[in-house]
Amino acid sequence: MYRYLRNGSAELSKLMRSRMREWRRGPAIVRVEHPTRLNRARALGYKAKQGVIVVRARVRKGGRRKVRPRHGRRPKRMGIRKLVPKKSIQLIAEERAARKYPNLEVLNSYPLGPDGTHEYFEVIMLDPNHPAILSDSQLRWVAEKAHRGRVYRGLTRAGRKARGLLRKGKGAEKVRPSVRARRRG
Repeated sequence: MYRYLRNGSAELSKLMRSRMREWRRGPAIVRVEHPTRLNRARALGYKAKQGVIVVRARVRKGGRRKVRPRHGRRPKRMGIRKLVPKKSIQLIAEERAARKYPNLEVLNSYPLGPDGTHEYFEVIMLDPNHPAILSDSQLRWVAEKAHRGRVYRGLTRAGRKARGLLRKGKGAEKVRPSVRARRRG
């Protein structure tokens, strides 16, 4: 069944388009009962238990929109083109979800798809104080002090990708412990 979903069909894309129409009318960040892509959610650590929450986040597509200065610069210094954020849209979605739910920690996220103006992601979040999480041997690490605010420090998969740490092999020798630390000396 999941292979069928992964390959995609005409019915599935039609269903997703109609869902996105509904999502566009609703709030930008909303808690959902079940993951839309269950196979992807499970691969990223989702479990159907108390203390594990799934949140759908909507983020506008594209780079930074900056207003063109009215005067006082030569064209080269206007600074309106080629300004792109150093974070991915997925990481921005994770951070917004974390701000909406401050008592939860972001475990991971995955894309649902884009429409004309937005991209949609589902963010898997954990409650570090929930007894079901504290008794789970695979998820109890999130309750440790070192994982507080992990999404803001680039410790999720999207954050590590933005920091350049997911590259492996030739050409990845200078990325650890971080690109900036390596440059410092």
